[in-house]
Amino acid sequence: MNLALWIGTGLLAAVALTGGVTKTFVPREKLAAAPGGGWTGDVGAGFVRTLGILELLASVGLILPAVLDVAPVMVPVTAGCWVLLMVGAMVTHGRLGEYRFVALNLVYLALATFIAWGRFGGAGS
Repeated sequence: MNLALWIGTGLLAAVALTGGVTKTFVPREKLAAAPGGGWTGDVGAGFVRTLGILELLASVGLILPAVLDVAPVMVPVTAGCWVLLMVGAMVTHGRLGEYRFVALNLVYLALATFIAWGRFGGAGS
């Protein structure tokens, strides 16, 4: 089970890192033109950048606490925060009729839920 949790955590951290870099460093106008990025045209650049920075922090918070064994409880806390972020993403994409992205966010939400459950002790570890 621990291996499955590490694999899931690594995958989710990679997703968070990719999304964070994109939202932090790619201009909002370019994001708005990309598939699934239409929502960025309706919000300020600061909001998009803030989400990107939060995603970058999530990528760190999913991995480093467990690797360094410093406040490892931050891993499931970060995964729980990712669940909340994905709920917001699903609502946003749903309002825009982007159901393909709602489904993708649901997969990320399920993965984060698995990590939070497993690392909070649900896996019996």
